[in-house]
Amino acid sequence: MPKKRSGGGLSATQQAAKFLGVSVLAGAVLAGIALPAVGALGLAAKGSVESFDELPANLKTPPLSQRTTILDAKGGKIATVYSRDRTVVDLKDISPYMQKAIVAIEDSRFYQHGAVDLKGVLRALNRNAQSGGVSEGASTLTQQYVKNVFVEEAGDDPTKVAQATQQTIGRKIKELKYAIQVEEELGKKKILENYLNITFFGQQAYGVEAAAERYFSKSAKDLELQEAALLAGIVQSPSRYDPINDEAEAVKRRNIVLQRMADVGDISQADADKAKKTPLGLKVSKPKNGCITAVKGASFFCKYVEKVILGDPVFGKDREARAKIWNQGGLTVTTTLDPQAQESVQDSLKDHVYQTDKVEAATTLVEPGTGKILGMGQSKPYGSGKNETELNYSVDAAYGGSNFGFPTGSTFKPFVAAAALEEGRPPTQEYAAPYQMPYPQTVRGCEKPWVNDGDYKLENENESEVGPYRLEEAMAKSVNTYFVQMIEDIGMCPVVNMTDKLHVRQGNGKNIPEVPSSMTLGSTGISPLTMASAYAAFAARGMYCTPIAIESITQKVGGQQKSLEVPKSTCSRAMSEKTADTINTLLRGVVDSGTGRQAGLGDRESAGKTGTTDERRNAWFVGYTPNLSGAVWVGSATQEVKMRNITIGGEYHPLVFGGEVPGPIWKDAMTGALAGKSVENFNLVDIPRGDPDRGDEDDEGDDNGNGNGGNDGDNGDNLIGGLVGGGNNGGTDGGAFPTPTFSIPEGWWQGQSNGNGNGGP
Repeated sequence: MPKKRSGGGLSATQQAAKFLGVSVLAGAVLAGIALPAVGALGLAAKGSVESFDELPANLKTPPLSQRTTILDAKGGKIATVYSRDRTVVDLKDISPYMQKAIVAIEDSRFYQHGAVDLKGVLRALNRNAQSGGVSEGASTLTQQYVKNVFVEEAGDDPTKVAQATQQTIGRKIKELKYAIQVEEELGKKKILENYLNITFFGQQAYGVEAAAERYFSKSAKDLELQEAALLAGIVQSPSRYDPINDEAEAVKRRNIVLQRMADVGDISQADADKAKKTPLGLKVSKPKNGCITAVKGASFFCKYVEKVILGDPVFGKDREARAKIWNQGGLTVTTTLDPQAQESVQDSLKDHVYQTDKVEAATTLVEPGTGKILGMGQSKPYGSGKNETELNYSVDAAYGGSNFGFPTGSTFKPFVAAAALEEGRPPTQEYAAPYQMPYPQTVRGCEKPWVNDGDYKLENENESEVGPYRLEEAMAKSVNTYFVQMIEDIGMCPVVNMTDKLHVRQGNGKNIPEVPSSMTLGSTGISPLTMASAYAAFAARGMYCTPIAIESITQKVGGQQKSLEVPKSTCSRAMSEKTADTINTLLRGVVDSGTGRQAGLGDRESAGKTGTTDERRNAWFVGYTPNLSGAVWVGSATQEVKMRNITIGGEYHPLVFGGEVPGPIWKDAMTGALAGKSVENFNLVDIPRGDPDRGDEDDEGDDNGNGNGGNDGDNGDNLIGGLVGGGNNGGTDGGAFPTPTFSIPEGWWQGQSNGNGNGGP
């Protein structure tokens, strides 16, 4: 009969089982033999233990996720982005105090034992057998490193993290297996270096370099004794020993580490006692993670860069592969952003449109001939609070912009003129251009004609705008009826071809609809980046270059820097040099004597075009010099604000025009961006003048005709939910297009309503 111990405790059978379990595990560790299932101690419980020999021989160590630094074109830091705030450093760049402190408190026999501290294992198994669970781990520093590798590999997946940290003997066996391999392959110093770089120190700081910066605003190599002891003490429980939230508990833990360092002979008792009396001396640096922290209002540009990396196939075959690169980090991304241009953009926006205004403004600057984005900003800052937004109004929906972009109004007309010139129409082309007229009965399209089956009409802004007009004067005054007659003459397909070459698409990525209002009067939503890039082709004498935001990327992996391939701008001829030179001559007239006079640059040649849509819901100025192109949009993202009798930037406006609010924003942004830059001139052409006695009007044409001959149409457009047509006969509130009460071509309502509820093209 088995003999029991006096006072209770384990029976002889239980003690035998415990001894067997300890022996088996120890033998498995030492000899590498297959580990049998010993149910009495739960060694194979819940299917968590594989045969020791069947475990994979090599530990997969994913590259540590690190900070990504985004730089401007001059090397200045825009922002730091990371999934885990970590900067990997070599052991020589870590204070000796830190190295000794972490070893002393976490594994004081680190340099004496192998991969496994057998004494610690036996002690832990004995206690675990008594408690019936896993209450003590006895993990060596090497085993802790292996566990951290599992956690790092799990990323932000909560299920995988739970599996990597579960308290089972099965996980312990895996740690033991891989610890043996790691010790053989890396050696003690490299293991210590890896451990200090991978482990979590609380307050979003991964690795000792980030921890030193977070708590003491210094590098890990400069940590003093008491500072190193504090960080080493945090590792066991970052929340419990957080010195920011519980200083008293952190001091106790630090002093335990200091005493342990003295006990093992790393420091003298006198040094330990002196350090214990030292205040924590925190100099906390708050985490600065993400594009929201970007300097000079570059948050939206920063997010655009992120979207490019996550969306461009050059960074991986699918989004998962691209996300892996982004989340792993360690990137140094040098962008095209010019700090001078960016600062000028933001200063101009702040001067002209207040954050608290009812409307927003967005500005984008692009370099002709290269496609480089030099500046990008908007009046409401990046964020989710009041008078903030996370929508980037400068870009298409695929890159974080509004669903459809914004109707461009008359800024679309230069594309029509370029198409006509490419078709052989002279720059002196003349049309009757009456004040009011019906849309043509038919207009040729690429595949089928558009038919005016609704008696649609349009008119100019002012009754005094009555032709005949030649192209130069019609462009300067933004005469609606002139350009509708032009598209009746040449058809819509030449305009389609021109916009294709200029990569002009709706903000949702779709083609511009083949209907007269979209093809002439800018009723379709387009982004400022698209418009600035298209106009840059005029400045570059007909060469269109796709916009780019990234110059180069290097990635730090395993202590080595490697270069990554980045998207390149693709340049192609969109029109002849003669056509571009003619457009430049025409649009120079807009800022010299037309609707864009308030945007003119006094010290250098400039050209541009104003645009205003129905009911003053959108106002634009898009212009350029030979070496810089820029687009400015002003309006409300929801398209609910009619800019009449409105105060913007502290200034009252009875009516907002493209030349009146966007024009001065453009002028100031361009002036600052070009300060100190070379002055270049256009290659102008001689365009014979028309009747010199015709007067100029200050007002530009309103850009969308209407069914009843008025400009008072109402709609319920909502650009965030989905840009929809409206009108008094029933607009919708996002998502789907309305169901009209009359017959109109498919895809008609793209952009704002074209007048009142009776419809207009």
